[in-house]
Amino acid sequence: MMRSMFSGVSGLKVHQQQMDVIGNNISNVNTVGYKASRVTFQEVYSQTIKSATGSTATRGGTNPTQVGLGVSLGTIDVLHTRSGAQRTDKATDLSIEGEGFFVVSDGESNYYTRAGNFDIDRLGNLVTSNGLTVMGWQRNEPTSTAPKAINLSGLSMPAKQTDSLTFNGNLSADTKDDDIENYTISFFDSLGREHKLELMFQKTETPNRWTLTLDAPEGSRYRIETGATPNIIEFDDNGIINTGLTGQVSVSIDGISTPMNIDLDFAKLTQSAGNTNLKGEQIGGYTAGTIESISIDSNGVITGLYTNGQSQEEWRIAMAYFTNPAGLTKLGNNLFQKSTNSGEADLGVAGEGGLGVLNPGSLEMSNVDLAEEFTNMIIAQRGFQANSRIITTSDEMLQELVNLKR
Repeated sequence: MMRSMFSGVSGLKVHQQQMDVIGNNISNVNTVGYKASRVTFQEVYSQTIKSATGSTATRGGTNPTQVGLGVSLGTIDVLHTRSGAQRTDKATDLSIEGEGFFVVSDGESNYYTRAGNFDIDRLGNLVTSNGLTVMGWQRNEPTSTAPKAINLSGLSMPAKQTDSLTFNGNLSADTKDDDIENYTISFFDSLGREHKLELMFQKTETPNRWTLTLDAPEGSRYRIETGATPNIIEFDDNGIINTGLTGQVSVSIDGISTPMNIDLDFAKLTQSAGNTNLKGEQIGGYTAGTIESISIDSNGVITGLYTNGQSQEEWRIAMAYFTNPAGLTKLGNNLFQKSTNSGEADLGVAGEGGLGVLNPGSLEMSNVDLAEEFTNMIIAQRGFQANSRIITTSDEMLQELVNLKR
């Protein structure tokens, strides 16, 4: 039989495999986080009819005479080139801008994916579309430890007592001597109960000087043990406070054995003409709260938003970096698995150690280039067609050989 016929058969096979890859790429043109593949060919081997000879003093050397025996599949490479992102505005949708993979698990093994279309299941786990759990670290856990499944159920925030009260605004310079300007501000105890504190600023006969008195409103569940110190607030001729900048009040709360100390800060008070306009803010205190919603930032930090109006970092999403991502093994369902040629996964958080940052509320699009795929399809079709002509032409030559004997 003619060698060319078998070369043509090998050409048909590899161009069919090329079409298989092209077809798979096109079918995944809208798959989240899909990475396209490409095919390369290589010759099989060559039959040596005559070996090369070296030159001598009287005769020159000759090159080898070889006949190729067809083509074989060289590689099917996964192209980890970047692609665009599609905006979704869903809090748990994430795309990676740069290098890295999300780490997901079935409870036994870790897998890796670029598809960030995550959701929260009924148990509070952050999961992929096929139910694998997304891995990460709880707040204050070092990333050197093994990541675990991110779970957002049952998160709560305990109450916290007020640390300080700060005041700003204006005490009217037009206030008459001995007149009182009242102001009431809230604070929280360690059980999260809200209390009211009354402040009474009384203008004295001494210019630019006020006395401060603190009081617990009638029916309060606390008692003032120590008032503000100093209890004199004084301004200069420009209305800028120059004494009594800070103080502290100590209160005993019903049901709490330890007295509560609250720092007072009056440094931003002014005294100028016009109306009294006092403003106060309690710092650090809040009631207990349960998780209401979450947000995720570009570094993969999951922050819980609570019913008490506070927010708190809860988890950090784990990401993996591979020295050779093209060496990962595709498993389907947008998943990759490490192989002997991909190297081990270096785990970390987004934005650190060569890992890309996250784009919350978006999904990574497929990197399939349709124009390139259709061009490759034409090339594959013509290659297949040309190889089929090798077979038909070889067959015609064999037919001529058979017809020599009639």
